[in-house]
Amino acid sequence: MPTKKILFTLALLAALALAKPTHATNAWDLPPLLLPDIQGNQHSLYDWHGRVILLNFWASWCGPCLVEIPHLIEYQRQYGKNQLQVVSVGLDDLDKLKNVIRSLKIPYPVLYANPDKQLGLLTQWGDSLRVLPYTVVINRDGTIVFQRVGIFDDEAFELAVLPLIESTTH
Repeated sequence: MPTKKILFTLALLAALALAKPTHATNAWDLPPLLLPDIQGNQHSLYDWHGRVILLNFWASWCGPCLVEIPHLIEYQRQYGKNQLQVVSVGLDDLDKLKNVIRSLKIPYPVLYANPDKQLGLLTQWGDSLRVLPYTVVINRDGTIVFQRVGIFDDEAFELAVLPLIESTTH
């Protein structure tokens, strides 16, 4: 019987295999995303034009999502001044999202997508398996540069986001 360490390693390798750098050709030719935040204010990704956007799809019932959120909070805290903007899309019941936001003190924008009506968002953004968490990195010019199914960890951040931020701080 496989040990937990072996199973974890296999899951990690599978997630890394699904991580795919991408190269869009048209800046701001992104899939549509017009959603309310938890206060009901409508937002589009263009609201953060000129910043590196780490777009993260999650739900309150998703254990890996809850493991990932403290990392996202730290990235926003540490690199927000360097033009990083974490934006998350909660595919869940609004009250459950609000509870997680309140308990984890999420400081970045959380947009709300009704999972019964908007689950297709994941497919539109490249997550054909519809697995959470799912993260998309968008360069300052609106180009998708990285997509990942599974936890977006420090290694992924250093690979996909840090070079984009550092390119403007030198």
